[in-house]
Amino acid sequence: MKKLAILASGNGTNAEKIMEYFQKSSKAKVALVASNKKSAYVLERSKKFNIPTRVFSKEELQNGRLIEILRQHKTDFIILAGFLLQLPQALIKAFPGKIINIHPALLPKYGGKGMYGQHVHQAVKESGDSETGITIHLVNENYDEGKIIFQAAVSIDQGDSPEEIAEKVHALEHKYYPNVIESLI
Repeated sequence: MKKLAILASGNGTNAEKIMEYFQKSSKAKVALVASNKKSAYVLERSKKFNIPTRVFSKEELQNGRLIEILRQHKTDFIILAGFLLQLPQALIKAFPGKIINIHPALLPKYGGKGMYGQHVHQAVKESGDSETGITIHLVNENYDEGKIIFQAAVSIDQGDSPEEIAEKVHALEHKYYPNVIESLI
């Protein structure tokens, strides 16, 4: 059975869907939820699934300590679920092709540094696009430039607010992210 580690920085709705999904899986289980923020609600969400948590500092991310922590938990795949820091080269090299991220837009549109959450939905609204969606991709050294694994689109109306766009995108994230993760492992 493969072991997953989820890295998240915030509320953790995607992480919760992943924890829920893999609770019943014979292929993988979530072995760790780790965050760079001690106030991240994702840490609270993991309690109802009895999944160990860990808070780490930016220094521990940079100096390789997080790699040690992930290895202690026998991590096979790292799942990013709203994790906002860029991963260092050493971590990417330690888990080649084993770090998966979800982005709330159809990459390559609206990707890169600073393009996350409401920033993305606001940019989509301002562009007048008629659709947006999600992109699930492998992580490399550049923000949102790793190999695309899966995309799903949703129509948006001119009158949709950034918040309404976000709701449509979240529905796609919750529907597809756990399934796509399972198909990769």
